[in-house]
Amino acid sequence: MANEAVCIESPTRFARRTVAVGTAIPYGTLMRLATPNTASASTADNEVFGGICWVEKTDTTSTTEIVVALDGVWAILCSAGAITIGQDVVLSGANLITVYATLDDEKGYVVGKPQEGGAGSTTINVRVNCLT
Repeated sequence: MANEAVCIESPTRFARRTVAVGTAIPYGTLMRLATPNTASASTADNEVFGGICWVEKTDTTSTTEIVVALDGVWAILCSAGAITIGQDVVLSGANLITVYATLDDEKGYVVGKPQEGGAGSTTINVRVNCLT
C-alpha cells in the first residue's frame, strides 16, 4: 500500500480489530470497519471509518487481530477537491480523505476535522475522532 497516514500527535484511544489472515497491513493505513468488528484497508468513498493501523501487521499467515488508533493528529493525503479547516472529512479510497458531503454522520463515516486546508494530492493534518 502507499500514502499511509503519518502520526503528528500521538493518539490516546485504541481498539482491537479483527482482520483477515494472509494480508499485511502497514502502520498508518486508514481502516474501514465492517461487522463484526472486522477491519480492512480503506478502498472507496464513504466507508465506515475504523481507525488507523497503529501496530503494523507483517504476518500474512496467522495473525487475525490488529490495534488501531482512534484519535490523534495525522498527516493524511487528500483526494480530489478542496478541503477547508474544520470541515468533516471521510474516507475516499486507499489512504485518502475528502470532504463529507451529507449530514448523516451517525453512520460512522467521519474520520475527523482538518487542522489546515488542502486540495487534491496534498497532505494535511487531520484531528482524527473515530466514534465507532
